Amino acid sequence: MSREKVVLAYSGGLDTSVILKWLQLKGYDVVAYVADLGQLGDVEPIREKALKSGAVDFYCLDLKEEFVKDYVFTSIKFNALYEGRYLLGTSLARPIIAKGMVEVAQKTGAKFLAHGATGKGNDQVRFELSAAALDPSLTTIVPWRIPEFFNKIKGRQEAIDFAQEHGIPVKATKSQPWSSDDNLMHISFEAGILEDPAARPPKEMFEYSVDPKDAPNEAEAIEIEFEKGEAVKLNGKALSPANMLVELNKIGGKHGIGRVDMVESRYVGMKSRGVYETPGGTILMAAHRDLEALTLDGAVINLKETLMPRFASLVYNGYWFSSEMDCLKALLEKSQEYVTGTVRLELYKGNVICIGRESKYSMYNMMVVSMDDDKGAYDQTDAAGFIKLHSLPLRAHAARAKK
Repeated sequence: MSREKVVLAYSGGLDTSVILKWLQLKGYDVVAYVADLGQLGDVEPIREKALKSGAVDFYCLDLKEEFVKDYVFTSIKFNALYEGRYLLGTSLARPIIAKGMVEVAQKTGAKFLAHGATGKGNDQVRFELSAAALDPSLTTIVPWRIPEFFNKIKGRQEAIDFAQEHGIPVKATKSQPWSSDDNLMHISFEAGILEDPAARPPKEMFEYSVDPKDAPNEAEAIEIEFEKGEAVKLNGKALSPANMLVELNKIGGKHGIGRVDMVESRYVGMKSRGVYETPGGTILMAAHRDLEALTLDGAVINLKETLMPRFASLVYNGYWFSSEMDCLKALLEKSQEYVTGTVRLELYKGNVICIGRESKYSMYNMMVVSMDDDKGAYDQTDAAGFIKLHSLPLRAHAARAKK
């Protein structure tokens, strides 16, 4: 009898290598799949390890440009923050990873998907909701939710023992005391010593940014040009979406920009502590917000700010491929029609400071707003009627209170 195929979201790390072998031992032909979102260097060692661990095939999809343009830039255009602080770097990565996994399954004829997310986290929800939306015929296998697996592989030491027993290459036998996940948008840290929300993250943990106290003592000025809400030039140089984020990550990291340490509300119901470095995304969002202030009607700004938490929650909770998200993205694209222009920023010891903005679509009228002689651009006597009309309900309430 032929063996069923399963596409495994594979990283080359200990956990997914163990899962690959376990799936093989359970009777599946495993297709190892890697999504390159900017976290990979040379993919050949990962391919070799997957095949040595028992994979029958290996796919690596270069999704960097699609990730930044269609996912990261969309979130930046919404100025999206989950619970007011998190720029959603991991949350944005999961739907595009799932999309690639479904495409590989369809190409190889696999009926099953598998991932290494645990039963406690958000990623299991994001992967599986995305897969259900894209191809509901596929079934997902989640070893960390199967007692036969998690009763045997209870922790890192058991995983190392299993790997050595089955000849899976293991580079190290001691784990760093935290878990990390990175892509072009950010790097995240959680678990281990970070599980105590009162404990300060160790200085050596951070990878994308220097400590703001150690950043240069001189501010650095940069200029970002946007077209319809998307960054297209940095200091006058045209860059692709992925290369834009690469450069801004370098510049922002040098100045200690984009660190966030927060306790957040997971979709599965528990609180978790996450530490994030998002230097490029932080710079882009600051610049984008300033350009919107210049080019958007105040009512549209208010509408976007009202809808933004809903957008952020949909992203965080795994509903990227949903009808509600489609509606929000359609509104978003309309709102960005005139968000074109240039923003100048200074970066200094963890701070992003706007020092100028301009746009051919600016709604700012210097003559109308001027405190000097406006040459008749604005009739100040009009304000009396404006205030009188808007005070009518207030006057009605006051009159009623006296009765």
